[in-house]
Amino acid sequence: MLNGKVLNPNNFCVIMAGGFGSRFWPLCSVNKPKQFIDLMGTGQSMLQDTFRRFEAICPRENIIIVTTKAHEAQVRRQIPNLLDYQVLCEPFRRNTAPCVAYAASVVGQINPNANIVVTPSDHAIFGTSNFLRNMNDAISLVDQHDWIVVLGARPVNPNVKYGYIQFREAGLQHTSSRVHKVITFVEKPPYDMACQFINSGEFLWNAGIFVWRLPVLKKAFERHLPAVAEKFFALAADTPAKVLKEVYTQAPTISVDYGIIEKADNVYVMESEFGWSDVETWDSLAMAMPKDEHGNAISSGHVVTYDTSNCVVHLNSDKYAVIQGLDNYIIAAGADTLIICSRDQEDQLMKYSSDVEVLKSLKN
Repeated sequence: MLNGKVLNPNNFCVIMAGGFGSRFWPLCSVNKPKQFIDLMGTGQSMLQDTFRRFEAICPRENIIIVTTKAHEAQVRRQIPNLLDYQVLCEPFRRNTAPCVAYAASVVGQINPNANIVVTPSDHAIFGTSNFLRNMNDAISLVDQHDWIVVLGARPVNPNVKYGYIQFREAGLQHTSSRVHKVITFVEKPPYDMACQFINSGEFLWNAGIFVWRLPVLKKAFERHLPAVAEKFFALAADTPAKVLKEVYTQAPTISVDYGIIEKADNVYVMESEFGWSDVETWDSLAMAMPKDEHGNAISSGHVVTYDTSNCVVHLNSDKYAVIQGLDNYIIAAGADTLIICSRDQEDQLMKYSSDVEVLKSLKN
């Protein structure tokens, strides 16, 4: 029950929280990846924001977070009072298909006919009321049909780092004009192709949120990833660590998108009415954030700017800064490192990170 509203006990959510978010160096690190950071300046981490949204859709005890053993303590610290089965720890990273199968197996032991939403922990959602309405609509669809429903977002620019979904132009008359049969998926197209996709009006961005009933999910795994289904649907929340390690050692490294969604013939896309960004890079964070009159996206810190435009700034919340004379820069601080870097050179961040680690090693 939330605010007096009884939530459907058949609704479950699986939050995937095993990523490292290395592109947001120096703010993020292996020990504190993107999902545990207040990246958007909301006062909550990305994981906390995601969990809070789904508390309005699923009973709290029906939300399961899949992470790594190294990050279990952070999950439980940020989301207190979780039951034992609500935090599942993968011994190795094997992409999202094994992660989803493991969580689905645990859900099945609680409710074998559950409606399951699978979502990343570190995407930005804008427009909570629209999000709740769209998610409840999607859950209603899978409750009535043996479908896999993918949430899509209308493209606002020819982003070459997103996945695109082509759909049949006419909406389904017996459901909603926003629900379409999926034709194909295209991952990270070249710029010219992305422009053609947008101009055609037949493509949506793949928001990475999937909704399905558990029997449909299991059938899809058994058909398209039978080796994963055989091993993972025998797992439980209290599976011994040794057994879990053996299962993961033998598991393929494959995404649920590539392994299941792109191969299934019962996939439908719902065009969302909420704003969405996967916030994968500093540049995408800048595009997702509110901006001042000079185009600066300042998500944290106390910042005064002069003759500064089109910058993305994230400093420690207790720090003060004056920024003068910069255009199109990233200014970001981690625990012990400050970076001031042209947004055009963001692809060099991993090199810069390695160089800083060399400096640290020389100091020690």
